[in-house]
Amino acid sequence: MVFRCQRDSWARQFATRVVSCRAAELRPEGGGEPVRGFQVVLEDTILFPEGGGQPDDRGLIGDVPVLRVTRRGPEAVHFVPAALEPGAEVLLSLDWERRFDHMQQHSGQHLITAIADQMFGFKTTSWELGRQRSLIELDTPSMTAEQVKALERSVNEKIRDRVPVTVRELAADDPEIERVRSRGLPDDHVGPVRVVDIEGIDSNMCCGTHVSNLSDLQVIKLLGTEKGKKNKTNLIFLVGNRVLKSIEQSHSTEKALTSLLKNGPGEHVEAVKRLQSSVKLLQKNNLNLLRDIAVLIARDFKNKPAPRQLFVLHRKEGDSEFMNIIANEIGTEETLLFLTVGDEKEAGLFLLAGPVEAVESLGPRVAELLGGKGAGKRDRFQGKAAKMSRRGEVEALLQEFISHRNPEV
Repeated sequence: MVFRCQRDSWARQFATRVVSCRAAELRPEGGGEPVRGFQVVLEDTILFPEGGGQPDDRGLIGDVPVLRVTRRGPEAVHFVPAALEPGAEVLLSLDWERRFDHMQQHSGQHLITAIADQMFGFKTTSWELGRQRSLIELDTPSMTAEQVKALERSVNEKIRDRVPVTVRELAADDPEIERVRSRGLPDDHVGPVRVVDIEGIDSNMCCGTHVSNLSDLQVIKLLGTEKGKKNKTNLIFLVGNRVLKSIEQSHSTEKALTSLLKNGPGEHVEAVKRLQSSVKLLQKNNLNLLRDIAVLIARDFKNKPAPRQLFVLHRKEGDSEFMNIIANEIGTEETLLFLTVGDEKEAGLFLLAGPVEAVESLGPRVAELLGGKGAGKRDRFQGKAAKMSRRGEVEALLQEFISHRNPEV
């Protein structure tokens, strides 16, 4: 079936009737618990069900929001949170901003695909209409920067030429179908076959919604390429309003950087490079200081007049190397060390070091108490902790272990 949205991609409202309504569940795209609702079939619809690489539409049936539209054979199935009465006349309203964005990206993809083939012989093997950017998978292992520029220049020339875009409906056995670009029909396809023509440029079998003239695309920006799968190249692109939004976002970022860096846009890169060099030097100096502090802490402990079998230390600043330096300096043959760095109550790192028998016995229990995970090898057991507030319980556990091992302590 060819739906009203395919016969008139510009229709924003449409009156129709409810054919059927049955209880169902919808699994959110991002995962999570299924949403209970109803699958509604209408006599016809202006809400496009996903297909041909184009996502589905959103909108309203009366005042009931449509959360998903899918195709089931000749039917478009609308998932809604409230039941609708079969036979009732309803008014459909389309989320036009979402639809027009999809039309621009989809028609833009057809144009880029056709010109890339004509100019370089690069065939399109698939495409993806993403939420922020879209990509075309080209059957070529690479594409030069010069080819990308030439392709961008050519597609924008076609937009300025105001080339018409039309849709034809052909019978499934029409020999004309053999002469149009296609990746084949779905197994459950019924009814006429839609062919989208960009006058003098491309004829392509497609079920999606499209603009009526290339001028509706406004502009195409090719953002570059990235390595695809199996010797293919992904070409990243933006069309129309997405280009405007990208420029707006870039301009806002530029203004913010100008304010932070206290220089003009042309000097931003060099300013950031200088900052990175400064940060690297500070990090190096900080690490050296932490190492020196670790050595001093260990020596101070060893210089105590009476030897102790347990050493406990928490420090907000530090890392695994800091804790291991302390353990190396103090030694683990006779002393049991419990060292932690990070937040005093929440996340951080821990190290349990000491005699092998003690570490192997206590390591997993320490990790459990701290709500974390860790791994050990001989005299060391270390890992990440989520509940640093329980350090006192760990210290009590270690003290109890030492007392049982040495009753005279």
